[in-house]
Amino acid sequence: MSMKTKLPSLFIALALLAVVPAAAAQTAQFFRLVGPTAVTITKFRADGSIIWSGATPGTTYTVQTATSLAGGGNWANYVQLSVTQAVNTNLLIAFNPPAGMALIPAGSFTMGNSIGDSDITDANPTNVYVSGFFMDVNLVSSNQWAGVYSYALNHGYTFANAGLGKAANHPVCYVDWYDCVKWSNARSAQAGLTPVYYTDAGMTQVFTNGDNSTTVYANWGANGYRLPTEAEWEKAARGGLSGQRFPLGNIINENLADYYGATGIYSYDKGPDGYNAAFYTIYAYLCTSPVGYFAPNGYGLNDMAGNMSEWCWDWYGTPYGQPTNTNPTGPATGSVHAVRGGDWYDMANAARCANRLHYNPAYPFTTVGFRCVRGR
Repeated sequence: MSMKTKLPSLFIALALLAVVPAAAAQTAQFFRLVGPTAVTITKFRADGSIIWSGATPGTTYTVQTATSLAGGGNWANYVQLSVTQAVNTNLLIAFNPPAGMALIPAGSFTMGNSIGDSDITDANPTNVYVSGFFMDVNLVSSNQWAGVYSYALNHGYTFANAGLGKAANHPVCYVDWYDCVKWSNARSAQAGLTPVYYTDAGMTQVFTNGDNSTTVYANWGANGYRLPTEAEWEKAARGGLSGQRFPLGNIINENLADYYGATGIYSYDKGPDGYNAAFYTIYAYLCTSPVGYFAPNGYGLNDMAGNMSEWCWDWYGTPYGQPTNTNPTGPATGSVHAVRGGDWYDMANAARCANRLHYNPAYPFTTVGFRCVRGR
């Protein structure tokens, strides 16, 4: 069902609204377009895309969303659309995404340290365009890892590490980058999808064996599971918000994420101090939380700050936008891979959307896990 209503405004040149019941959450979601000129949404299609007209080519419009219009609505940025023509079609929501995944809509965003935190020196802000994709709502859990891992072992895959987890519904960790890439291929094969990762530039030899001596090639056109690029990860983590430190705003506390509180060090950390008490046991090896325990961000993703840091595809490098600011995939070569998101052991600074970590891809860590994405 859809409904559209024309709204006047003295401050924003727009507006047409569309309200769509979100089947999974059983709540309504409203959208509006704001930008340099008044525009008209002419259709809200059954696949979750809008057709709109009146745009000025060469400018940018912002889709905003709200779950209620009471009191004027609490509008939040959802996605930025840079347009090249007057009439446009953009997919905003997916009514039938792959199981356990959420749509991250195509659009531009400001990647990096746009608020000027002085201790982030390797993430100068830049405008990046990312095509639409699907991302796992949750970190890969220990139970999910085990199921695909068993399938993989029975189909000729080998891994350097078997993975660890505090419990079945906690995130898997102690898996290196190569383990995660091979596991993603096995997940694709198990689901009947085309694997993304290969050991030859011709994309004929699926990556099933090998570790730090293996050169891995990605077939970006394949429909299988893969690691997110840094740009995809950060766009997803921000959940449509602009100029904020964290997925849910400008501050963080231990009711919002699983991290090590240090309120005396970071003013944006509201604690309390120490390991998150809900998941800490003296002498416990891991202080992880169950996947999906905390509130999701604007795209419906959980644990994009804290709990477990996440492997990304990219070799770590600076600046951003390599080799292009459209769907950048990072440097062609390197020695360490990018890791994002912070974890149960790190302080709040590591959990910022713009913060970048980088680790040896052949080393497993009890603070690093992952989640998968798929192209549309």
